[in-house]
Amino acid sequence: MKKSKNPTSKTRYINPYLGGVLLGLVLIAANFISGRGLGASGAAKSTIVAAVETVAPQHAENTTYFKEYTDSHPKGAMKSWLVFQTMGVIVGAFLSGVVFNRLKLKVEHSPKITSRRRIIFAVMGGILFGFGSQLGRGCTSGSALSGMTVLSLGGFISMAAIFGTAFALAYFLRKNWI
Repeated sequence: MKKSKNPTSKTRYINPYLGGVLLGLVLIAANFISGRGLGASGAAKSTIVAAVETVAPQHAENTTYFKEYTDSHPKGAMKSWLVFQTMGVIVGAFLSGVVFNRLKLKVEHSPKITSRRRIIFAVMGGILFGFGSQLGRGCTSGSALSGMTVLSLGGFISMAAIFGTAFALAYFLRKNWI
Protein backbone atom coordinates (compact mmCIF):
# COMPACT_ATOMS: atom_id res chain seq x y z
CA MET A 1 0.00 0.00 0.00
CA LYS A 2 2.95 2.35 -0.27
CA LYS A 3 2.65 5.37 -2.50
CA SER A 4 4.02 4.75 -5.97
CA LYS A 5 6.84 6.86 -7.35
CA ASN A 6 4.52 7.78 -10.21
CA PRO A 7 3.30 11.36 -9.47
CA THR A 8 -0.13 10.71 -11.03
CA SER A 9 -0.94 7.76 -8.76
CA LYS A 10 -2.83 8.21 -5.50
CA THR A 11 -2.18 6.74 -2.08
CA ARG A 12 -4.30 3.61 -1.69
CA TYR A 13 -6.38 2.95 1.38
CA ILE A 14 -8.28 -0.10 2.54
CA ASN A 15 -11.56 -0.80 0.79
CA PRO A 16 -14.24 0.93 2.91
CA TYR A 17 -16.56 -2.11 2.80
CA LEU A 18 -13.77 -4.39 4.00
CA GLY A 19 -12.89 -1.80 6.66
CA GLY A 20 -16.51 -1.74 7.84
CA VAL A 21 -16.62 -5.55 8.07
CA LEU A 22 -13.32 -5.57 9.99
CA LEU A 23 -14.62 -2.87 12.37
CA GLY A 24 -17.74 -4.96 12.96
CA LEU A 25 -15.63 -8.02 13.74
CA VAL A 26 -13.54 -5.99 16.20
CA LEU A 27 -16.72 -4.78 17.94
CA ILE A 28 -18.09 -8.32 18.18
CA ALA A 29 -14.74 -9.57 19.51
CA ALA A 30 -14.64 -6.76 22.11
CA ASN A 31 -18.11 -7.70 23.34
CA PHE A 32 -17.24 -11.38 23.39
CA ILE A 33 -13.85 -10.98 25.13
CA SER A 34 -14.48 -8.10 27.54
CA GLY A 35 -18.25 -8.06 27.78
CA ARG A 36 -18.23 -4.41 26.68
CA GLY A 37 -18.17 -2.51 23.43
CA LEU A 38 -15.68 0.10 22.31
CA GLY A 39 -15.65 3.83 22.95
CA ALA A 40 -13.18 6.68 23.18
CA SER A 41 -15.02 9.26 25.27
CA GLY A 42 -14.52 7.16 28.41
CA ALA A 43 -10.75 7.50 28.03
CA ALA A 44 -11.02 11.27 27.76
CA LYS A 45 -13.24 11.32 30.84
CA SER A 46 -10.71 9.17 32.75
CA THR A 47 -7.91 11.54 31.78
CA ILE A 48 -9.87 14.61 32.92
CA VAL A 49 -10.81 12.96 36.23
CA ALA A 50 -7.18 11.95 36.85
CA ALA A 51 -6.00 15.49 36.05
CA VAL A 52 -8.54 17.07 38.42
CA GLU A 53 -7.61 14.57 41.15
CA THR A 54 -3.96 15.56 40.74
CA VAL A 55 -4.42 19.33 40.52
CA ALA A 56 -7.38 19.83 42.88
CA PRO A 57 -7.90 16.68 44.98
CA GLN A 58 -10.37 18.38 47.38
CA HIS A 59 -12.51 19.55 44.46
CA ALA A 60 -12.54 16.01 43.03
CA GLU A 61 -13.50 14.60 46.44
CA ASN A 62 -16.32 17.10 47.00
CA THR A 63 -17.89 17.10 43.53
CA THR A 64 -20.50 14.43 42.83
CA TYR A 65 -19.46 14.01 39.18
CA PHE A 66 -15.84 13.20 40.03
CA LYS A 67 -16.69 11.27 43.21
CA GLU A 68 -19.05 8.90 41.38
CA TYR A 69 -16.42 8.23 38.74
CA THR A 70 -13.60 7.59 41.22
CA ASP A 71 -15.84 5.34 43.32
CA SER A 72 -16.65 3.22 40.26
CA HIS A 73 -12.91 2.94 39.38
CA PRO A 74 -11.21 1.90 42.63
CA LYS A 75 -7.87 1.17 40.92
CA GLY A 76 -7.71 4.72 39.57
CA ALA A 77 -9.14 6.58 36.60
CA MET A 78 -6.13 5.89 34.38
CA LYS A 79 -6.43 2.12 34.92
CA SER A 80 -9.65 2.02 32.89
CA TRP A 81 -9.37 -0.35 29.94
CA LEU A 82 -10.68 2.43 27.68
CA VAL A 83 -7.50 4.43 28.39
CA PHE A 84 -5.38 1.51 27.19
CA GLN A 85 -7.64 1.01 24.17
CA THR A 86 -7.29 4.66 23.17
CA MET A 87 -3.52 4.58 23.68
CA GLY A 88 -3.44 1.50 21.42
CA VAL A 89 -5.41 3.35 18.74
CA ILE A 90 -2.99 6.30 18.89
CA VAL A 91 0.10 4.07 18.75
CA GLY A 92 -1.46 1.96 15.99
CA ALA A 93 -2.29 5.04 13.92
CA PHE A 94 1.26 6.33 14.36
CA LEU A 95 2.76 2.98 13.31
CA SER A 96 0.42 2.78 10.32
CA GLY A 97 1.51 6.27 9.27
CA VAL A 98 5.18 5.26 9.53
CA VAL A 99 4.78 1.90 7.75
CA PHE A 100 2.71 3.30 4.87
CA ASN A 101 4.68 6.55 4.57
CA ARG A 102 1.74 8.80 5.44
CA LEU A 103 3.15 10.38 8.58
CA LYS A 104 3.39 14.10 7.90
CA LEU A 105 3.05 17.17 10.07
CA LYS A 106 0.69 19.24 7.98
CA VAL A 107 -2.86 20.53 8.06
CA GLU A 108 -4.92 19.15 5.22
CA HIS A 109 -7.64 21.49 4.02
CA SER A 110 -9.40 22.82 0.97
CA PRO A 111 -7.53 25.42 -1.07
CA LYS A 112 -10.48 27.73 -0.36
CA ILE A 113 -9.70 28.04 3.37
CA THR A 114 -6.61 28.64 5.48
CA SER A 115 -4.87 26.21 7.84
CA ARG A 116 -5.89 28.45 10.72
CA ARG A 117 -9.58 28.24 9.82
CA ARG A 118 -9.31 24.46 9.45
CA ILE A 119 -7.73 24.16 12.91
CA ILE A 120 -10.35 26.47 14.48
CA PHE A 121 -13.20 24.40 13.01
CA ALA A 122 -11.52 21.14 14.05
CA VAL A 123 -11.10 22.38 17.65
CA MET A 124 -14.69 23.67 17.77
CA GLY A 125 -15.93 20.34 16.39
CA GLY A 126 -13.89 18.44 18.96
CA ILE A 127 -15.29 20.51 21.81
CA LEU A 128 -18.87 20.08 20.57
CA PHE A 129 -18.26 16.35 20.09
CA GLY A 130 -16.89 16.01 23.62
CA PHE A 131 -19.83 17.92 25.09
CA GLY A 132 -22.31 15.91 23.05
CA SER A 133 -20.70 12.61 24.04
CA GLN A 134 -21.24 13.49 27.70
CA LEU A 135 -24.88 14.47 27.06
CA GLY A 136 -25.45 11.31 25.03
CA ARG A 137 -23.59 9.10 27.52
CA GLY A 138 -21.00 8.03 24.97
CA CYS A 139 -19.31 8.84 21.71
CA THR A 140 -20.27 7.45 18.30
CA SER A 141 -18.20 4.34 18.93
CA GLY A 142 -19.75 3.70 22.31
CA SER A 143 -23.37 4.59 21.78
CA ALA A 144 -23.92 3.94 18.09
CA LEU A 145 -21.50 1.25 16.91
CA SER A 146 -21.33 -0.77 20.14
CA GLY A 147 -25.07 -0.30 20.64
CA MET A 148 -25.82 -1.60 17.17
CA THR A 149 -23.49 -4.57 17.74
CA VAL A 150 -25.76 -5.80 20.54
CA LEU A 151 -28.87 -4.88 18.51
CA SER A 152 -29.87 -2.07 20.88
CA LEU A 153 -32.64 0.18 19.57
CA GLY A 154 -30.79 3.13 21.14
CA GLY A 155 -27.69 2.25 19.08
CA PHE A 156 -29.69 2.35 15.85
CA ILE A 157 -31.35 5.63 16.85
CA SER A 158 -27.94 7.12 17.72
CA MET A 159 -26.46 6.10 14.38
CA ALA A 160 -29.46 7.50 12.48
CA ALA A 161 -29.20 10.78 14.43
CA ILE A 162 -25.44 11.02 13.82
CA PHE A 163 -25.64 10.43 10.07
CA GLY A 164 -28.87 12.42 9.72
CA THR A 165 -27.35 15.45 11.44
CA ALA A 166 -24.16 15.14 9.39
CA PHE A 167 -26.18 14.92 6.17
CA ALA A 168 -28.32 17.92 7.13
CA LEU A 169 -25.32 20.10 8.05
CA ALA A 170 -23.01 19.01 5.22
CA TYR A 171 -24.54 21.40 2.72
CA PHE A 172 -23.92 24.41 4.97
CA LEU A 173 -20.41 23.47 6.09
CA ARG A 174 -19.03 21.88 2.90
CA LYS A 175 -17.06 24.99 1.92
CA ASN A 176 -14.74 24.22 4.83
CA TRP A 177 -13.40 21.08 3.19
CA ILE A 178 -14.27 21.09 -0.54
